[in-house]
Amino acid sequence: MKNLEEILAIARSVGKEAADILRSYYHKSGDRNLEVEYKQNEPVTVADVAVNHFILENLQAALGHEDFVYISEETYKLPEVRSANPEWVWIIDPLDGTRDFIEKTGEYAIHIALVQDTRPILAVVAVPEAQQLYYATKGGGAFVETADGTVPIQVSSRERIEDLIVVVSRSHRNERLDYLLQQIPCKNQKAVGSVGCKIATIVQQQADVYISLSGKSAPKDWDLAAPELILTEAGGKFTHFDGTPLQYNTGDINQWGGLLASNGQCHEVLCQEAERILAAFDLLNPQ
Repeated sequence: MKNLEEILAIARSVGKEAADILRSYYHKSGDRNLEVEYKQNEPVTVADVAVNHFILENLQAALGHEDFVYISEETYKLPEVRSANPEWVWIIDPLDGTRDFIEKTGEYAIHIALVQDTRPILAVVAVPEAQQLYYATKGGGAFVETADGTVPIQVSSRERIEDLIVVVSRSHRNERLDYLLQQIPCKNQKAVGSVGCKIATIVQQQADVYISLSGKSAPKDWDLAAPELILTEAGGKFTHFDGTPLQYNTGDINQWGGLLASNGQCHEVLCQEAERILAAFDLLNPQ
């Protein structure tokens, strides 16, 4: 098997080309080329499918099937994953933020992560409209590549809980999450689209906190694996509310419960606050 640096170079190249393909779809006049369909109440466009095919075809051509299994949002089938949990798995989201892509907010991304056992060790997140490519390897730091070059990235050092900025979703909201966001001590909030763009906002020091709270559905492995490694290698933290790490390639692609990403400064306090606030909500709103 190739070494991690060689694999990273391949993933970065694939991510950059995939971003160019997505931008070409995004900037076509009108929506006539998107051909939006819905799969489990989530939109899927011809762009998702085209970029999914490109990423899988090029990773597989370069790396083969002998050492790696490939899981992508557009090709995922549950029985295949349950039959075996291989050591090396590529987890891919060809278009994170499809609603933002359709609605032309510009806040969409591409996620490519390599997971060893249950934890990510390599990640690429491309933000096409910003023409930014974020990447990281476990223990190797996080970087952003733009037309001006490549620089290391680091989360903010803001530490007063009242000063922290929470990045929130425009969609994927529910009553419990809205209550939590109203009650949490961080009162500065900004709405951003895809998870990849939210984490990019944190590593660019424009925000400090992101909270995910599953309801009837939950974020999937491909939503979080690549952004998580980018954030943690930039000095942040991303855990369940109880402090346990996220795990991938477990046989269940759903990331249930409460998850909190932060610049790390008040991480444990915020997790405890979130649990306290939700316990109060559940007392007021018994099922």
